[in-house]
Amino acid sequence: MAPPQRLIYRPPPRTHFLWWCAAILCSLLSIAVIIAGIVIFVGYLVIHPRVPVISVVDAHLFHFNYDGAGVLVTQINIVVRSQNDNMKAHAGFSNFNLELFFDGIRIAVLSTAAPYEVKKNSSVDFNYDYTSDPIPLSPEQMEDVDAFLKEDKVRFDLKGGVRARWRVGVLGSVGFLCSLNCQLRFHPANGTYISRRCSSRAK
Repeated sequence: MAPPQRLIYRPPPRTHFLWWCAAILCSLLSIAVIIAGIVIFVGYLVIHPRVPVISVVDAHLFHFNYDGAGVLVTQINIVVRSQNDNMKAHAGFSNFNLELFFDGIRIAVLSTAAPYEVKKNSSVDFNYDYTSDPIPLSPEQMEDVDAFLKEDKVRFDLKGGVRARWRVGVLGSVGFLCSLNCQLRFHPANGTYISRRCSSRAK
């Protein structure tokens, strides 16, 4: 008869010290991420930040006509407002660039030379006066201008935008792209601006 086999207990291998350190570090990082998320969420609820906005608030068409050679000259004034509705955050604006088109022809570029800031719950207006270079028109474009003058309504397209950024304490800095793409309409007989919505604010 074979002798009974003896069971030998072998303890599991000990976890290396570095693994314990890694586990503790991961736990601390997870806790820090959760706390940061809670702080940002609560801060957002308290501050309720709003996206900065650019919009056309006024305009006037001083001159719009072409001569016998079919060369158009126009003089226009456009007031663009940069608005910051945040009660607790300054807003910075940069790369401001708007292009004005007539019948597919770019006739003006509205821009700022340097970045600028708008204080809390405030706005800044930029007043652009522009007299175009002589614009040679094709026969089709001359017909369009005649039709605009006859019905006393002329339209321009304004396209472009600006980069905006606000920063509030622990919430950090957040960037936005404020874009414009709208039509500006005028009565060429007296230059009156036909007011309509032209804003980067979401509808």
